[in-house]
Amino acid sequence: MSSTSSSAAQPGAQQLQKKPIYFGPFEVTNQVFLTTAHSFALVNLKPLLPGHVLVCPLVPHRRLTDLSPVEVTDLFTAVQRVQRMLARHYFLPFAPRSSSSSSSLSPSQPPAVEEEHGGSFNIALQDGPEAGQTVAHVHVHVIPRIRGATAKPASTSTDAVYEQMASEEGNIGGALWDRDHRQLREKKGENNHNGDGDKRPVPGGGFPSIEDAARVARGMEEMEEEAGVYKRVLELMEAEGL
Repeated sequence: MSSTSSSAAQPGAQQLQKKPIYFGPFEVTNQVFLTTAHSFALVNLKPLLPGHVLVCPLVPHRRLTDLSPVEVTDLFTAVQRVQRMLARHYFLPFAPRSSSSSSSLSPSQPPAVEEEHGGSFNIALQDGPEAGQTVAHVHVHVIPRIRGATAKPASTSTDAVYEQMASEEGNIGGALWDRDHRQLREKKGENNHNGDGDKRPVPGGGFPSIEDAARVARGMEEMEEEAGVYKRVLELMEAEGL
């Protein structure tokens, strides 16, 4: 993998950086800090918490199932790399690892995020507009939760981050639309890649509020029946070569 943020980046990575990178219809070249063969990672125009970044395929696929197996592997390998980078940046200042724990790792075994201590992650993908996707380009949200700072309170049953992702607070497409249209107004008469015309993306995809007391555990017979339905659908797909 190559990071476009490093001054020691390889010539090929520097050439790739010169080529504009788009997140859906929006140019985000200067927000990109990592590029790989098939993916890129960018800082978020509207982060919900410090370190909230996005990882996307270079090809602007709309849905996760549109990606090839190679692209899927590259995308989630990039997600793991970004997690490790964010853990080093945000978690280690709070709970630095001992030298003994890091020296036991071989070069082929990168440190697990859990070993960084000091925090956890939300990893989320809103796959389509009904799920709250406001930019029609697959993107994985990577959100560090710093212990003692931005972690989910243990006293609450729900995590506000998921509610924020489905609200205007998490409307990335709307924020990018606002930015591009503001720039367009400031540069009247100049060509500008301003995205989706006059239609501002709207947030959505929130889960209905359900009290835990109303959620009753299902019986094994019901779950076996559902599993059987899915097995038969998979068999049909396999027979169709899908």
